[in-house]
Amino acid sequence: MRWKLTKVDSGQPAVPSNNSNNGSTMTMDVKSEPQKNAGSGGVPQHECAGCKKKITDRFMLKALELYWHEDCLKCACCDCRLGEVGSTLFTKANLILCKRDYLRLFGTTGYCSACSKMIPAFEMVMRARGNVYHLECFACQQCNHR
Repeated sequence: MRWKLTKVDSGQPAVPSNNSNNGSTMTMDVKSEPQKNAGSGGVPQHECAGCKKKITDRFMLKALELYWHEDCLKCACCDCRLGEVGSTLFTKANLILCKRDYLRLFGTTGYCSACSKMIPAFEMVMRARGNVYHLECFACQQCNHR
């Protein structure tokens, strides 16, 4: 199942850390969201679904209707941080997966219309008139231009 991943402003002040990404561009929408449980000083507190610790970071991820530290929401196969690889994640068989691993494990493979070799589910393809091609096999039939 495909899920949307949202980066949420926790309302917490930014806490300096050793692994801060100063100057990096965020690739997800940052949304402020009213939160129900207020901690000390009226600042909302959420528990991370991964490590079960309180989230005190400035930003947290919301996925599967749960809140996560950015470091805790990872692909079960390749261990990539899902907040860094896009705004979607996939779940199946109690696994949280990135798109590439989901397609690798559960996607369907097909065959190239030009070379008849297998195309893995996660590979980029070209489609034309119901045919599927490897990128390197897709070319004009008259002039062979790609």
